[in-house]
Amino acid sequence: MTNPPDPGAQAPPAQASFGFRDVPAAEKAGMVRRVFESVAPRYDLMNDLMSGGVHRLWKNTLVDVVNPRPGEKFLDVAGGTGDIAFRLLGHQTGSKGAEGLYVSVCDINPAMLAVGRDRAVDRGLLDGLTWTTGDAEALPFPDRSFDGYTIAFGLRNVTNIDKALAEAYRVLRPGGRFYCLEFSKMTSPALGRVYDAYSERALPFFGRIVARDAESYRYLHESIRRFPPQRELAQRMRTAGFVNVAWRDMTLGVVALHSGWRV
Repeated sequence: MTNPPDPGAQAPPAQASFGFRDVPAAEKAGMVRRVFESVAPRYDLMNDLMSGGVHRLWKNTLVDVVNPRPGEKFLDVAGGTGDIAFRLLGHQTGSKGAEGLYVSVCDINPAMLAVGRDRAVDRGLLDGLTWTTGDAEALPFPDRSFDGYTIAFGLRNVTNIDKALAEAYRVLRPGGRFYCLEFSKMTSPALGRVYDAYSERALPFFGRIVARDAESYRYLHESIRRFPPQRELAQRMRTAGFVNVAWRDMTLGVVALHSGWRV
């Protein structure tokens, strides 16, 4: 049996990446929180514009792979607007939710959670769904609480990825499944350069025009560029204790879906 390392035994990093800058690690969470407070009202609209709507297909694929079953308990981290939670609940039985399925949404940003709660009310999704303010690196849930853990486009925003992975392992039950959908490294270097050039210009442009916040979207572009490539993230998942670690590239590696099992 593989035991995950004790995150408390590791010295906390003095610096953390915030886009292309290195900042004091203790300050990053607050800086990220301010970014998402700024973009929360138009976050989903911006996702549609920046990806041409393809983010919806990526998220649908995530939930198809997860294949939630009635009676299971899921934790969706950094999922404040509810995009993944709603898909999990509606996967098998339609938009009103799967019978007996429970999803807890946890996000560090109350503004994002407020958007998600309002959307849930509008959709009539009141049962089997809870909203919790919490940090991915110190989840406010007991050990072995969930059958599945999902995080979509959120892991790159945490201060300490390894600590977040260790927390994911802690809150999963033995046999629990971990899924991370995140921007990654394109499989074609030439296309990767084209994509990087596009996102470097397009994200701040759309941010300025639609969200009236170019700087927050400049950070989001830079955070994508600094996120670990597929093979490195897979190894860090193994170090956290996960087994059967694998990933699936989508759209030529623009995003990757990583998965692993808790033993």
